[in-house]
Amino acid sequence: MQVITLSEVTGSMVDLVGGKAARLGEMARSGERVPDGFCVTTAAHELGVVPRAEVERAYERLGGGPVAVRSSATAEDLPDASFAGQQDTFLDVTGTAGVLSAIEECWRSLHGARAVAYREAHGIDHESVRMAVVVQRMVEPAAAGVLFTANPLTGCRTEMLVEAAAGPGTAVVDGGAAVERYVLDGSPPTATGLLDAARLDELRDAGRRLQERFGCPQDVEWAYDRQGRLWLLQSRPVTTLFPPPPETGRPAPRVYLEFGHVQGMRQPATPMGMSSLKSLVAAMLATFGLTVEITDIGGRLYGDLTDLARHPSTRKRLVKLMAVDFGPRAQAVMEHVLADPRFAPLPGARPDRTATGPALRTAARAATGVVRALARPEAARARLFREVERLRADSVPPADLRTAADRLRYVREEDPSTGPDDIVWPIVAGMLAATLPASLLRGVAEPDEINTVLGGMPHNVTIEMDLALWRLSRQAGEHRELLLTTPPRELAAAYARGTLPDVGLAAFLDRYGHRAAAEVDLGVPRWDEDPTPVFAMIANYLRVTDPEQAPDRRFARAAATAEATCAQLVARARRRRPVRGRIAGFLLRRARMLAGLREAGKFAGLYRLREMRRQLLLVGAELAGRGLLADPGDIMFLTLDEAHTAVHDGADHRSTVAARRATHRRELRRPAVPVALLSDGTDVEAVLPPAPTPDGALRGVGAAAGRATGPARVVHDPATAHVEPGDVLVAPTTDPGWTPLFLTAAALVTETGAVMAHGPTVAREYGIPAVICVPDATARIRTGQLVTVDAAVGTVTLHPAPARATEPPLVGGATSP
Repeated sequence: MQVITLSEVTGSMVDLVGGKAARLGEMARSGERVPDGFCVTTAAHELGVVPRAEVERAYERLGGGPVAVRSSATAEDLPDASFAGQQDTFLDVTGTAGVLSAIEECWRSLHGARAVAYREAHGIDHESVRMAVVVQRMVEPAAAGVLFTANPLTGCRTEMLVEAAAGPGTAVVDGGAAVERYVLDGSPPTATGLLDAARLDELRDAGRRLQERFGCPQDVEWAYDRQGRLWLLQSRPVTTLFPPPPETGRPAPRVYLEFGHVQGMRQPATPMGMSSLKSLVAAMLATFGLTVEITDIGGRLYGDLTDLARHPSTRKRLVKLMAVDFGPRAQAVMEHVLADPRFAPLPGARPDRTATGPALRTAARAATGVVRALARPEAARARLFREVERLRADSVPPADLRTAADRLRYVREEDPSTGPDDIVWPIVAGMLAATLPASLLRGVAEPDEINTVLGGMPHNVTIEMDLALWRLSRQAGEHRELLLTTPPRELAAAYARGTLPDVGLAAFLDRYGHRAAAEVDLGVPRWDEDPTPVFAMIANYLRVTDPEQAPDRRFARAAATAEATCAQLVARARRRRPVRGRIAGFLLRRARMLAGLREAGKFAGLYRLREMRRQLLLVGAELAGRGLLADPGDIMFLTLDEAHTAVHDGADHRSTVAARRATHRRELRRPAVPVALLSDGTDVEAVLPPAPTPDGALRGVGAAAGRATGPARVVHDPATAHVEPGDVLVAPTTDPGWTPLFLTAAALVTETGAVMAHGPTVAREYGIPAVICVPDATARIRTGQLVTVDAAVGTVTLHPAPARATEPPLVGGATSP
């Protein structure tokens, strides 16, 4: 079938007529007013010859005259890829020859540069795509535009957005002219300009019908003709919306804060990883006497903070509690939420008496543990590292795990060692000692000075890991060229085969192989499974040829500068504010003894996560052998309960896994993750007033002292990153798996984070400046663009300079290498 009338098209015919035509056919069949037309199918495209006679007859049946000729590829109008504007459309085409020519042009546009780049960005196989073409009678519009059935600017699902312009809708779609904008929020619409209240109501009703029919928010093209009739020209999914929170049945609105970036994770977690992460975060919060429901939204961890925000007592300290781990962006959105009348304290609410006892006991344990660590920091460190070694030994699974059922039972057992006091409270003591001096020394010391004091911090297991890898690279010797010029994946394959020369990697992996980027997700391979990222980092280290830029020297200089700055700052504070100066001095010295321990708790917990992953992969291998999974790794896309049904009942989850893998791949491509969401899908940060920004600069928060200028290196995946010495590393977020990249970087810029989070902490250790919480940094900064990172004022300045500086990057400030 090479030509089919639009009235015959159904939604199930995507392979024959493409996404656009399939939706237009569904709209027409459901009674919507859609311009008559026909479709030249993918069968004709595969033959490569326009069916001239059939097209001529179909055009004559339309009555001739002007028509719109529009592409309708099989990969068009998908839930995660609209292909808007990527393939060609021709308007006001007249005559058979014109129609035939336009059809051929639409076919050619399938392989145009725009469409090819778009498919590559969305991971769509070029060979799998076919092109159909829709030919429709032209509507002569008095006004036209687009209707979004959810607000695409804020994500709010209870608002629709209409944009309109006089004449054809190309002015709206192409952005070529000013348009009128209407927000439909359920209240009676205000009539201004092109659209009166009746037309806005008509559009809202049409949008509601289409969203119901297609099952998700829609982007609708529409036109009113000169007789005042509404025509619907296209409807496709709004592809940019972040998934909304799940329905809870509880009173709305509710507010959800993103928790994953605390662990340096912006990518979606696997379903198996999500289950363990929920337990991990809940246990961490319980340590501090907080109960928060953890929710999966778009594969990310969100905590429902509604009850805390509405509680008369907890809301008073909520923003302050978020300072250490969640950072300024999260604090800003929460301040906005607390000012929203819908989140006002509930009348008559009283403290939860059932929680008072446990909270008091937690407070007593915390006070005892913190004071004990501050009083004797060396002893606290010794106890902590003994506990870490105990957890490592205890993570070894029993020798009698022989069947899938045995292994699954081991994985489901609750870890009895979660949150031991000898690990938790020394870490808390170090974080308090690092954060309290800022308020004590307000007016005496600048934040940049305090950040300098927190540089070059000893006793940090992540720093020790990075420096161990640096030493390994220094010992490469005769294998330097091999490690520098061979792709990391090939090196990892040779290592697995046992054909790679000994460069000391086995000893490194024995100590640190349980780590990885996004390592808190069970679904992520550890370095000892796949050392590809380690080889990529070794290559980056081998590019460092200036001895003064050697990471161990930079760390030593940062430590020396920190000690000298601490002494100067304390002396100044004691002269100007004797009591506060003494207290701040005590805390800063304790911070240098304890704050580096921050990474130790997570480091220890990862031992058990690695063993859980190993056992789950063995379960997956058995299920794959029974034909219940396609691959052992597919088990990471099941929940523990689903794995149980496969092991014990023989349930086949292959179709479930395939669907979840597709969703996971789609979410991996998502460029931004909201800091906080309301239950109606609103991205809270999107409704905040924009912060003032200096000309030519991006605004963030200084988190590691200093100032540096260098070419930007935008990195989304540390496993394959190529970072030259002196590059400014620009990333969405970072966790310990990223930190080896810091050894060659001149500065760090991230989109999220807190001053005491992993990335800034390690940046301070190496004495490189860091500016965090720069919205959309990875999109607004280009690799190779010359930038200046100034932590003192929290800015990233973009210079109109060549792609790469012709001289070595300039690094300055109190902690410059």
